[in-house]
Amino acid sequence: MTTTPMRLMAVHAHPDDESSKGAATTARYAAQGYEVLVVSCTGGERGSVLNPNYGREIPELEPMRAVREVEMRHAAEALGVKHHWLGFVDSGLPEGDPLPPLPEGSFALVPLEVSARELVKLVREFRPHVMTTYDPSGGYPHPDHIRCHVVAKEAFDQAGDPDAYEGTGQPWEVSKLYYNHDFSTARITALHESMLEAGYESPYGEWVTARAERGVVDREVTTRIECSEYFPARDGALRAHATQIDPDGFFFAVPRELEARVWPFEEYELAVSRVSTALPETDLFAGIPAETEGH
Repeated sequence: MTTTPMRLMAVHAHPDDESSKGAATTARYAAQGYEVLVVSCTGGERGSVLNPNYGREIPELEPMRAVREVEMRHAAEALGVKHHWLGFVDSGLPEGDPLPPLPEGSFALVPLEVSARELVKLVREFRPHVMTTYDPSGGYPHPDHIRCHVVAKEAFDQAGDPDAYEGTGQPWEVSKLYYNHDFSTARITALHESMLEAGYESPYGEWVTARAERGVVDREVTTRIECSEYFPARDGALRAHATQIDPDGFFFAVPRELEARVWPFEEYELAVSRVSTALPETDLFAGIPAETEGH
């Protein structure tokens, strides 16, 4: 008898989200022999060039999509994970008061039965034991992040039902669903205070103040994955998204030795579990029995 690898699927809205949310976790599990698949719901076509050092603008959707495909390929290589495009079009982040309507045909407007069908098909093909995605708020109010949650939750709920989404493969019941909590108030505050104590300028001062003024209450954290050994892989993935990430900017403002000492983990909320597990956890696969196969 041999033990088959356990499988993790991380569902994200855009290319680069996988590198800023749960990246070191996916790199850790991939390095330890787990099968890890990152899913990008959209191509990031309507993203702006956010890196001031990138050197050029990319105003059209097709050229931006092409650039971000290359960036995503390099990010996946840095993390050591597999990657899949779900195939929908970035909705963009609407701005203004009132907010303008979303572009026709964009991901957030696609009927759920259409977008979820694609993810259910992928779940039934890849057969993950664990899925990760965003909480119902999307982590922040981008329409694609909110829709990503809805689509991922629908796929988690329905992939094991033989009567749901006929024609998308054999049913597969995912054991656990988690929500990413990479930008929790607790993490931001801990890093902010440690930066000041060490004599550095903190990038988190305005965040801490704004969250305190708004009375932000973090969602429950159930699971912490120790992954500081894989921060370099995460950083490599971030840098791969050159249109989005300034290598001299926010994501790299905290010295890595300080981060590894103060906050050496990534946090998750166990949203649904179909297996017995004890909280708090230190492993996304806690409680899931290993699969075996004969020769």
